[in-house]
Amino acid sequence: MLDFEIEVPELLLEEQKKTQETFNLVLAAIAGISLLVGGIGIMNIMLASVMERIKEIGVRRSLGAQRSDIIQQFLFEAITISLIGGLLGILIGVVSAQIITSSFNIPALVSGWSILLSFGVAASVGLAFGIFPARKAAIQDPIKALRTE
Repeated sequence: MLDFEIEVPELLLEEQKKTQETFNLVLAAIAGISLLVGGIGIMNIMLASVMERIKEIGVRRSLGAQRSDIIQQFLFEAITISLIGGLLGILIGVVSAQIITSSFNIPALVSGWSILLSFGVAASVGLAFGIFPARKAAIQDPIKALRTE
């Protein structure tokens, strides 16, 4: 019969590392799904905006606006929407980190590069999911667009 047990810290550290890697993968998957859903939401909003503003697009095109001007307008709107969402997400994240730190004495750090990365990802999502609605707006025939009620 043994009265003692030997624990090797190296094995515990390896187990902790595997658990942390699994946790990081799950969080990355959740973030990816959230970005996809948010991007689809932005695309739907922009497509609805294009359909509601067909007459405006027709007027702009008939007054000399190029297709690139229309594309830029709708891409700017999509990126603006996504950056506003990114800003709200960052604010919620920073406040949540402060609440976790003060309530549970767990250090939750928010670095400057993570905030910059968040803005970059938000802008990229707006750009990527805004391209289709912007192109759809730009290919509208001005004459047909002006006839639309």
